[in-house]
Amino acid sequence: MSMLKIKTGDNVKIIAGKDKDKEGKVIAVNQKDKKVVVEGVNMLTKHQKPSASNQNGGIIHKEGPIDVSNVMYLHKGKPTRVGIRIEGDKKVRFAKSTKETIG
Repeated sequence: MSMLKIKTGDNVKIIAGKDKDKEGKVIAVNQKDKKVVVEGVNMLTKHQKPSASNQNGGIIHKEGPIDVSNVMYLHKGKPTRVGIRIEGDKKVRFAKSTKETIG
């Protein structure tokens, strides 16, 4: 399985789809399906029945997954591609536009 270059906590920009040009923080990454969930983007509406945890039920809005190819890493406020290089004995990510290591 290939390693995804976007990690949880990264700030990303949406480059395709209905939420194009929005920015947000990655909440979750699904390596298997190559999808990410971004805060405040791709909002879905879910109708929920009343239950013990949610007494009233009702309509709930939550983020849906987006394909990782539709997001781009934000480095210092600008979208950039992410590369991987070996420093010492560790793999590290770096921004291809500035060649700086991503923490």
